[in-house]
Amino acid sequence: MAIRERVTSSLKSKTTKAGWVLPRASSSFADPDAWTNIDCDVTPVERRTWSAWTMFGYWFSDALNAQSWMAPASIIAIGLTWREAVVCIIFGSLVCTVPLVLNGMVGAKLHIPFPVSMRASFGWYFSRFAVVTRAITALFWHAIQTYTGSTAMTQIIRSIWPSYLDIPNHIPESVGITTQGMVSHLIFWSVQFPILLIPPHKLKWFFVAKCVLVITTSVAVVITMTTKAGGSGEIWTLPYGVHGSERSWLILSSLSSITGGWATMATNIPDFTRYLKTDKGVYWQVVFLPGIQLMLGLFGIICCSASKVVYGKYIWDPLEIAAQWDGPAGRAGAFWVGLCWVVAQIGTNLSANVISCANDICCLFPKYINIKRGVILSTITAAWIMQPWKIIHSAQSLLAFMAGLGIFLAPIAALLSADFWVVHRQKYDVPGLYRAHGRYRYNKYGTNWRAVVAFLVSVVPSLPGMAASVNPALVESVGGANKLYYMFYFWGYTSAFVVYALLSHFFPAPETHIPATIYDDSDVISGEPDKDSDIPDEKLGEKVEASPV
Repeated sequence: MAIRERVTSSLKSKTTKAGWVLPRASSSFADPDAWTNIDCDVTPVERRTWSAWTMFGYWFSDALNAQSWMAPASIIAIGLTWREAVVCIIFGSLVCTVPLVLNGMVGAKLHIPFPVSMRASFGWYFSRFAVVTRAITALFWHAIQTYTGSTAMTQIIRSIWPSYLDIPNHIPESVGITTQGMVSHLIFWSVQFPILLIPPHKLKWFFVAKCVLVITTSVAVVITMTTKAGGSGEIWTLPYGVHGSERSWLILSSLSSITGGWATMATNIPDFTRYLKTDKGVYWQVVFLPGIQLMLGLFGIICCSASKVVYGKYIWDPLEIAAQWDGPAGRAGAFWVGLCWVVAQIGTNLSANVISCANDICCLFPKYINIKRGVILSTITAAWIMQPWKIIHSAQSLLAFMAGLGIFLAPIAALLSADFWVVHRQKYDVPGLYRAHGRYRYNKYGTNWRAVVAFLVSVVPSLPGMAASVNPALVESVGGANKLYYMFYFWGYTSAFVVYALLSHFFPAPETHIPATIYDDSDVISGEPDKDSDIPDEKLGEKVEASPV
């Protein structure tokens, strides 16, 4: 009876705006009239539970997804060979480890989320632009991963009930999905939803379970396909489908697409490294990401090659390969492949997409949104409002989509890196990051003009190429600008980093420069930062009376 009364009371309170207000974080550095919550604030000591091994499990969970399997294989589909695919996997991943390490240290050292860290470089208000941009990108990826998970769910269901594939379609072709596909999408989303609500600091064992299941099943699929094909196929001797300068530009474009696929994580990695006990786990990402990507990419290449021998066509989607398996043994195999990628997609949505977007919404509306509520809003928007079935159609469109996202994320990641390491030399005023009129406001508009200029220098030159990738009819009209788009991440990250660092050097904002990191209000004496304020991490997030700003 008591439970029923509590539920009734809770539901009744939600009928008013005041009923949605969250408790204000007791350790908050925010202004007295502002609001924040525990998910926006500095990570409490008791939530810093991650180690280097947790980061290893995290990257296994993040990188082990169907897109990592398909991306290198899709490189072969556009006319390149396995050699270029391997090079793109290795170097594309290595390029992304640079911002992953540089930006990951922000979270590991200061234990603050990405939206808060961006205030130091973008300014109080302009940082919201970066946060919204990253949130939209995370939503797109969540939509794609969720749709891929629904196709995996189809394999699970049809392996048990083969007649499931015969469900009559009552949805118009223009919608882009069938009735059966919509049912699978609903079932997958319903299974995924409660798992997405698990708090980030409690995900360790889910990551471990995913690693074991995905690796075991992936190896089994490779063995199955090579056995059926009597080897790994003829992909190792496959001739080039393109030649000359066109091949060179395709290699560069494919390399950028691999890099762009990780542009989201390279930007918002502080959302996860904030849970680390020490910052040593950040450096291991240089080994983790390329190694995992290469392993899964090679699996995809081998199976894609074998599928040509077995089925007469290159199949770069592991779920489409499983869809070819029939009979009792075939359906049993399809069940495990489907289960593997259902878990894989849920894990990737957890580690890379939903939590990222939820953090953004949480920091934009801290009075009403925490991470749990942000997750609910994110997954409903991505899975149903964005209609992910219309996003993925072919290998070429997948590459174009992956590449396009990185145009806007590259400068954001670059500005965070340059500001923390070069401009402010790892010395931030943590309480000041939570105050609207603190040292990182820059001006009455809350905007750092240096960040605006650097962002535009990075993004604008790549826009014509992006437009041409979406609409091939524009290729001739954009001229050489299309070539710059082929190296969008290299240009975007490097140009923004250099321009911002130079502008900040010749036109500094002296109010933002301090002699040592300020972790707490107690580190400020008489309005001036204490030069000995680099106190241990354990002090971060403790209750301290807010000093006047």
